[in-house]
Amino acid sequence: MIATKDLITNATPAELGYAMPAEWEPHAATWLGWPHNETDWPGKLDTIRWVYGEMVRRIGEGERVRLLVRNAAEANQAQHYLKLANAPLRQVQFVVHPTNRGWTRDSGPIHVRRRKAEGRGRKSDQAIVHFHFNAWAKYDDWQKDRRVPEVAAKLLKRPLFDAQFKGKPFVIEGGGIEVNGRGTLLTTEECYLHPRIQVRNPGLTRADYDAMFRQYLGVKNVLWLLNGPVGDDTHGHIDDICRFVNRRTLVLIREDNRRDINYRPLAENWERIQDLRLEDGSKPEVVPLPMPAPLHFGKDRLPASYANFYICNAAVIVPTFNDPNDRVALGILGDLFKDRPVVGIHAVDLVLGFGSLHCLTQQEPA
Repeated sequence: MIATKDLITNATPAELGYAMPAEWEPHAATWLGWPHNETDWPGKLDTIRWVYGEMVRRIGEGERVRLLVRNAAEANQAQHYLKLANAPLRQVQFVVHPTNRGWTRDSGPIHVRRRKAEGRGRKSDQAIVHFHFNAWAKYDDWQKDRRVPEVAAKLLKRPLFDAQFKGKPFVIEGGGIEVNGRGTLLTTEECYLHPRIQVRNPGLTRADYDAMFRQYLGVKNVLWLLNGPVGDDTHGHIDDICRFVNRRTLVLIREDNRRDINYRPLAENWERIQDLRLEDGSKPEVVPLPMPAPLHFGKDRLPASYANFYICNAAVIVPTFNDPNDRVALGILGDLFKDRPVVGIHAVDLVLGFGSLHCLTQQEPA
């Protein structure tokens, strides 16, 4: 593991010229965690492994997949499922590290990059920021997941920045932030500013968060939306709500059924976004993305959202829900992403775990 002396504590990424790249920029790899926690997908774990097979097949067409497994036996199990799914095993690197869950977007390594020189032959330095995952300030079993950034830093031989606010660990998750790679970050008040529910950093204000985002992710401009859809276990992650598809264009989910419980909170985001501006002062283009019909597990409303897509080198993979709006959402995203195919992956079983494709993946920039 990373020793205390190897953590960078005397400088922030921004001070050394690092910033977080956009997701659509070239990847060296995607990090995933092999599913093993029965409580995330009650009675469905075997089905979820088949979904992973399809994810790795699509992602592996254009980049490495660094797959976290708890031990050699789990690596063999994963290899079996991936082989049957015709996933490119030559692209898969098994990284042995015990985990609590597989939500790698939130616990995995968040990379920042430093451009040394502009123009042809440009080189980049890479580093990782340790944001001290704590299971969304909701669950008790996070200690193994919190160490994933350390595992990645050791494996890749990269600096690891220790995110601290006034001497205490600063906690955010990858699903709670969205960047355009040019200086603007999106997040939500529901996730990080609620005074009582799932409070990651007690006592921090909006101004404190803005300053920390600037220091540790190298952004200049922080935009706050309001609420996420009902059923989101993370309490308002931005990756279920609003996503950059390029540096100036956003997709924002919209519920058109006025009787739906999500109608009002999502409409408030549409009201808020009219006043938001990008890092250069320009107004972003905002494209509406529909919502699927409600999905439930027992009494629980599941956070099914087409915004939880993942942009990898070879494709954009989009969760689908056996819904008429699947075709609409795929068409909208297909018109926006001209440089790679947009493909649907069945996610009705996946969203039972209160997350989807983007929640499970974490990009490693090239």
